[in-house]
Amino acid sequence: MVDEDSLQEPSLAEEQAFQLSQAAIRLDLARSNRDNEPALLLEALGSNLEVWMTLRYIVSRDDCVLPGDTKSNLIRLSRFIADRTFVNDGDIAETTLDALININLQIAEGLLEGGDRSPE
Repeated sequence: MVDEDSLQEPSLAEEQAFQLSQAAIRLDLARSNRDNEPALLLEALGSNLEVWMTLRYIVSRDDCVLPGDTKSNLIRLSRFIADRTFVNDGDIAETTLDALININLQIAEGLLEGGDRSPE
């Protein structure tokens, strides 16, 4: 049995990694059903964009302790995500979806590996 007192709140890095992973899963599920339910893909793209805008806000704050180059790279990636998300009114290429999903998963992994250096 798990002692609830011993459970810790996730760090900010862990929370963002979780959100990025969930967004990647939603994108992948929506992609596989895009012909039958195109609205799901639009919702997944919108959710993914929200996650990235939140991440961009977090790394732009003065109290973010990530190294400057990491912050710059994440801000650049957030712009890339925003630029690619709603090109052609949601008619997004498979290669672009692959890129969005892979970016989410890679950044989530990086956040978890370096999570002890990010702000709580």
